[in-house]
Amino acid sequence: MFDTPVMLTPLHYAYLIGVIAILAVMVRRRDTPAVCIAFLFILGVIGLGSVAGGIMTVFNAVLYAAREFMEVIATIALVTALSKCLKDLGSDYLMMVPMSRVMKTPSLTWWILGLTMFLFSLFLWPSPSVALVGAIMLPFAVKAGLNPLAAAMAMNLFGHGFALSYDFVIQGAPGVSAGAAGVSSADILTQAAPVFWVMGIATVVSAFLLNRRTMGIQSVVPAGPRLFGGGEGADSGELPSGGDGGVSGTGGLSRQPAPSRKAAMTLAILTPLAFLADILMMFAFNLKGGDATSLVSGTAALVMCAGAALGFKGRFLEKVTDYVTDGFLFAIRIFAPVIIIGAFFFLGGSGITTIMGDQFQSGIMNDWAVWLAHNAPLNKYMAALIQMVVGALTGLDGSGFSGLPLTGSLARTFGLAVGASVPVLASLGQITAIFVGGGTIVPWGLIPVAAICDVSPLELARKNLLPVLIGFICAFFTACLLL
Repeated sequence: MFDTPVMLTPLHYAYLIGVIAILAVMVRRRDTPAVCIAFLFILGVIGLGSVAGGIMTVFNAVLYAAREFMEVIATIALVTALSKCLKDLGSDYLMMVPMSRVMKTPSLTWWILGLTMFLFSLFLWPSPSVALVGAIMLPFAVKAGLNPLAAAMAMNLFGHGFALSYDFVIQGAPGVSAGAAGVSSADILTQAAPVFWVMGIATVVSAFLLNRRTMGIQSVVPAGPRLFGGGEGADSGELPSGGDGGVSGTGGLSRQPAPSRKAAMTLAILTPLAFLADILMMFAFNLKGGDATSLVSGTAALVMCAGAALGFKGRFLEKVTDYVTDGFLFAIRIFAPVIIIGAFFFLGGSGITTIMGDQFQSGIMNDWAVWLAHNAPLNKYMAALIQMVVGALTGLDGSGFSGLPLTGSLARTFGLAVGASVPVLASLGQITAIFVGGGTIVPWGLIPVAAICDVSPLELARKNLLPVLIGFICAFFTACLLL
């Protein structure tokens, strides 16, 4: 695979300039879709050799990105629809009461939320876990005073970072890396275990220490209306109102009652039971990844319908339409700029074949990674550094797994060339590819958590950046001791 050096073309240099330009605009906290569209056109003109090719590349890339994101868009929409139904009936309040006795402070709540996400992600993977934890636990966390941005960090770093990069239960990530590296998954999980644990622990601990003073809900002005309640009440930590009249609850919580107290109580019991049943079915039928996400999303839709039927009787049909419409409007509003950004970065990976044609069989960013591997001087430590850089580069398309065959193959090549541990080298590529592309650094990769928590994905990426970089440094030095 790496015997023939990559020949860099004007297309590669134009793409690299585009990446730098987009990242520079992001650093300045400006919107990037216009820049992405411009570079999509430029890349199309260069790659296909015509203005018409550039115009078609813009549309084809956006269409490809929309298809790739559609599963996540639908999941966010249906979970949002359920959350609105829970809020209107008052079921969210009833579910908060017992959990409010456990989640007493923002700091404690951050760890509870993060560790819950970690455990769920190990067994279910992060995508369905985001929907489950977001639908059930996020209202409790917000009520306990944890601001939504801190909640998003906890769910993101523990789930899409720590749990997904290690993945020692499902073993999807180490399985791909091991296959390309010519070793077993067990070798990666055992020989490189210290690297995974140091990376995960250093990241989440540094994230907590760097942000513990600003975790209170009063410290963040949300980007938009809260997913689980909105307006001034949400910002101040008070529960939003719903229905007519007032009712007092446990622990000083108070909110106005839902249209039907019985319906609210029924849905408050039904919702966690339905998601618990999902978890049991995932284990019973070995449902993972997209299948697990589909199960959770479908359950959210059915529970939402049941809640509307229980609470609104004759208005049931109209309420379901309202909830679904609100859910998809929310999801599309969040994803609209991300689809444009993702359209550009999908050219860096395997998406280029669908977007620009069969004459392009290798992603542009993957070519840059292979070129770097061929041209950098090698020893054990340089090989480890290259593995991390290559993993990060391949993760820029927002898919943490797409770069694993490359980093696994490079680990075998480098390991044999310099006499280093192949499993340890493979683990470094796996860690950086997933932490960057799986959804903690690039804004277009962490949209599910940002949307569930209703925070800016750019702001979440900025908050994650320093803890993840600290984790990378710690993981690199740990790996150097094991090579």
